[in-house]
Amino acid sequence: MSASDLHYRSATELTARVRSGELSARDVVKAHLARIEAVNPKLNAIVTLVPERALNWAAEADERQARGEALGPLHGLPIAHKDLVMTEGIRSTSGSRLFADHVPGQDDLIVQRLRAAGAITLGKTNVPEFGAGSQTYNEVFGETLNPWDPSRTCGGSSGGAAVALATGMVPIADGSDMGGSLRNPASFCSVVGLRPSPGRVPIYPGRSDWSPLSVLGPMARTVEDTALLLSAMAGPDPRAPLSLETPGEVFARSLEHDFRGVRIAWSGDLGGLPVDARVRSVIQASRSAFTHLGCEVEEAEPDWSGADDAFKTLRAWEFAQKFSGLPEGGRSLLKDTLLWNIDQGLALSPADVARAEAGRGRIYQRVRTLMQGYRFMVLPVSQVPPFPVSLRYPESIAGVPMETYIDWMKSAYFVTLTGHPAISLPCGFTESGLPVGLQIVGRWRDDWGVLQFARALERVLETQRGVSSARPPVDPVLPGEVGQGN
Repeated sequence: MSASDLHYRSATELTARVRSGELSARDVVKAHLARIEAVNPKLNAIVTLVPERALNWAAEADERQARGEALGPLHGLPIAHKDLVMTEGIRSTSGSRLFADHVPGQDDLIVQRLRAAGAITLGKTNVPEFGAGSQTYNEVFGETLNPWDPSRTCGGSSGGAAVALATGMVPIADGSDMGGSLRNPASFCSVVGLRPSPGRVPIYPGRSDWSPLSVLGPMARTVEDTALLLSAMAGPDPRAPLSLETPGEVFARSLEHDFRGVRIAWSGDLGGLPVDARVRSVIQASRSAFTHLGCEVEEAEPDWSGADDAFKTLRAWEFAQKFSGLPEGGRSLLKDTLLWNIDQGLALSPADVARAEAGRGRIYQRVRTLMQGYRFMVLPVSQVPPFPVSLRYPESIAGVPMETYIDWMKSAYFVTLTGHPAISLPCGFTESGLPVGLQIVGRWRDDWGVLQFARALERVLETQRGVSSARPPVDPVLPGEVGQGN
């Protein structure tokens, strides 16, 4: 196998070949560094790169293997961490001018776990400022472009991670999700992104230890690789009070399962949300895959009334908590939409927060009740396909105006509010070749079932439409450049 063949190999295959001795960790890291050098300058997915350290860590991994030491589940796999995550000795900016030169003195727990599992850090992936909004641009590093069409956004906030995966710069990547930050970029870039149950992946250190809105989760090009990464991420930690007791190893099992007779609740618009016709068309075309699996698909959805107010209120409340201690002059360095969100939170009354918490409880109970009769809900990840990167957020969908910079993400953040696990699975492309993802929502804490079902669907969609094997142009052409990708 030549180095040029490695960058689109699955993480599962790569780590198996390293363990067998067919490849070394250095082989794998070198191949991905070469891919980054070839592709990243046009897309801006990886914003901080540490090639020398990565090669040294790879050499250490090979030495451990040569000594016969125990190897972790991610042994020899390159990874790039989201720039919201703190990495010891590696620039970590959160996409903000406030931290443009910040170099942490220690790793976040998620980085510690992935390194202990054998992953090798290559660098950091781009994000919107402090992860706010599902459009990856900031004043430190600029915009990250969609490899399927560089005039379009890659989504966010895990946009750099999604682009790096889609183009073979890394085989696995970590992400995070509050209102869709794992799911939207996965949908926009045709990769897999799992928003796990709150507490499945412990967050430490954190600023909102008791909030279930924000989660960390895995991203990859296949469901199997996503489960592999989750197996290294998941598991309890007493410093994270919401962390679940289930050990990560349970996600390393076979994903095979028979879904004949399983009932599916299908919703094309979550009870009347505006959805772009191109998204509707691709989602509807994927419905035959469920029939192929023997599922019983029915139009059904919970009552989502009150979800928008509850999510926006709780989100703003968290923003007010996180940014209440800005240094003098700090506001002048933040983008206007982030300031607006902080001010919304600071203006909330106790009654506002109480109303939102009560609303969250009602939404959860409606979803729980619906899913007593259905194993999964299926709905769009995003209400629009990738939009122009020059547009900071869609101002309207299907003729319906969007009032705020997050209104277009309701199909993702309504699900966030319930706390149920959800995955973005590539399901097809618009006529112009833009990716569209399918959102699969599982029962309470049934992350494993979501992964199993997504794997079964992935196989059928690949057979029917070649979805998972589709690749963006190897050498994307920027607007105004001459030539063609291939």
